[in-house]
Amino acid sequence: MNKILSGIFLSLLLLQNVCFASDISFVYINGSNNNNEKMKNWFEKGVHKLHPEIKEQFEQNEQIKQLMLKTEHFEIAEDPVIFFWGDKSKNDLDFVNKRLDMSKDFSPTVAFQVRRLLTQYMHDAIWVQKSQHMKPIVANLNETVKEEFKKGNEVVLYGYSAGTFITYEYLLNTLPYINLEEFFNAIKTTDEFKKIVRENPRKDTCIAALADAQIGVVTSGGKLVFNPSEESLEGHYLDIDKSTEKVCSPKGAVKGIVNFASPLVLFYSDLADEDYEVTYFNKYMLKYLMENGLFFLTVNFREDPIAFPSSNNLTFEEMEKIIGMKFSDPKGFVYDNSSVWSWRPFFIAHTSYWSACKQFSKAVTESVINGYRYQYDSLYRQKMLDENK
Repeated sequence: MNKILSGIFLSLLLLQNVCFASDISFVYINGSNNNNEKMKNWFEKGVHKLHPEIKEQFEQNEQIKQLMLKTEHFEIAEDPVIFFWGDKSKNDLDFVNKRLDMSKDFSPTVAFQVRRLLTQYMHDAIWVQKSQHMKPIVANLNETVKEEFKKGNEVVLYGYSAGTFITYEYLLNTLPYINLEEFFNAIKTTDEFKKIVRENPRKDTCIAALADAQIGVVTSGGKLVFNPSEESLEGHYLDIDKSTEKVCSPKGAVKGIVNFASPLVLFYSDLADEDYEVTYFNKYMLKYLMENGLFFLTVNFREDPIAFPSSNNLTFEEMEKIIGMKFSDPKGFVYDNSSVWSWRPFFIAHTSYWSACKQFSKAVTESVINGYRYQYDSLYRQKMLDENK
């Protein structure tokens, strides 16, 4: 009886709270070490192998249909959308490789081979984190999202390996989760300027629009730096809707993130620091995700030595307690499933999401369902907690 009630409860919640457009585009974002034609072909071939499996799993699963359907028609776009950024690091990588070649003559063979492997696998992951490289990539990704949205398609972003850095930065910088009145009340500005904001409300906006409108920027150290001129700041504020339209993600365009083979927390561990000012934005970003029905999913093979769990799975009540905010009618979820078996040896597990595409596709589908159930089905959540004791 409990199982029957749980299933009915889940179905009602899913149909009531989350809806997708008739067509959904899956956008796949490459990771590190994809900076030459051979590796670009490897990534594209892998995506074309994986996409039909995920499409089939989604479209044939009855619970996924309940989660995503609001009309009788539901379809994942036939062709994957590939967002490739690996070639942008080529010049910098060539510079490093020339220095690497210089060391070959005097380095012990083992030391040289380790150095070569570190260059091959780590260079792009470090390169893409730098603000001057990340910002244009995020802007280009936003153009891809907008193009799909204009076609009537909502988007799910799939970030592979270092591509998870880009999915995270995309959400952080382009989602319109900033309420400007709340924002300027939270920072140091004059009472006169706060009055201008209060009397001249503008649309909710994003970090990228703050920079585009010349109101302020987030530095690489996570600090918020604002235009020091009060008079100039007023004019930029009044014009910010133009920047919001130009550089923010359209509301409703992105419905979910699937990060896989994810080393995100290894490279972004400073987000745990409460003194890191970007943490302020992360709290509002999470609130936006939960209130607007977005999902943030991490799926990793357990044998993958480079993949890290994104977090413990939490209920929305636990999230509210941690960030000190209440969610209004929550319907999104954040969920991690880093215990998926690929049945591959550890030394090839990081690149086996394509060869083990059936296992991975099934895991993604189940994780979408279980992520929602963990948030909103108390019977399922208790069952999971009991099993993990």
